[in-house]
Amino acid sequence: MTWNEVIQLLATVATPIAVFLAWWQLKLTKQQSIVAFEDSIAREYREIADRLPIGALLGEELSDTEHSGALKSFHRYIDLSNEQAFLRINRRITATTWQDWAAGIKSNLRRPAFKRAWEEIKRRAPDTFAELRRLEESGFGTDPARWR
Repeated sequence: MTWNEVIQLLATVATPIAVFLAWWQLKLTKQQSIVAFEDSIAREYREIADRLPIGALLGEELSDTEHSGALKSFHRYIDLSNEQAFLRINRRITATTWQDWAAGIKSNLRRPAFKRAWEEIKRRAPDTFAELRRLEESGFGTDPARWR
């Protein structure tokens, strides 16, 4: 075997290996990007939760004054929840992450203070939050990614 043949053989073997390694790197980069994006949404939730009265998070009813004072933060939470459903419709988040988020949204909207705020927001802004409304109508039992 000549040096030229050896080099050609090495190139033949090296090319698919290089293609595989490039594919693997792209796959890892995409996964890291998705995780970072999902983490940013989770961070936004924590920031909103930090602004809500602790009683709301603990499942307690709020006084009218507390409710009025927290309505803007509840609205931000509703908007974030709607955005999360929208992101799942467009497959921007994983099914596993969606299951966790949907369970959290369902749990929060059952808490008295969240429920009261959501009912008020739905009444006052009837043409908004279509994704969250549809999710609620489904009993939180369908994956929004299937709505497309």
